[in-house]
Amino acid sequence: MINLIGTYECKVDAKGRLMVPSALKKQLAPMMQDGFVIKRAVFQNCLELYPMEEWNVLMKKMNGLNRFKKKNNDFIRRFTAGVKTVEVDTNGRLLIPKDLVGFAGIEKEIVLSSAINIVEIWDKDKYEQTLDDSSGDFADLAEEVMGNDDFDGIS
Repeated sequence: MINLIGTYECKVDAKGRLMVPSALKKQLAPMMQDGFVIKRAVFQNCLELYPMEEWNVLMKKMNGLNRFKKKNNDFIRRFTAGVKTVEVDTNGRLLIPKDLVGFAGIEKEIVLSSAINIVEIWDKDKYEQTLDDSSGDFADLAEEVMGNDDFDGIS
């Protein structure tokens, strides 16, 4: 299982290329050969970068959905809208497709934020605004998500 760690600030150039920070590149090194999938996030205006192995696990689950149910087809279509395969080049750069740059409102400064087995790619201002907007609710959210008695606590 992949467990990525860290939040990294970097810049994206006019072509949508970003230099993957060395600490993150080390963590992603075992997955570089297989490539990655980049897509729109479901709940936020950011992007999600999936190592191909993780994407394939997710697609296997989605392939189990009954395609004769309209809501399943609608979900699959919307979930996979704009999905692209990407690679980190020999110089350590990743090219974000233009349509996805537009979706996420990426300007110049970005944040790469690990989210367990994927990396979220945010416009820096939007990332900071999202953290600020949800800061007061985090204690309640943590209790609701992680506070049940059946869960082996982390603190």
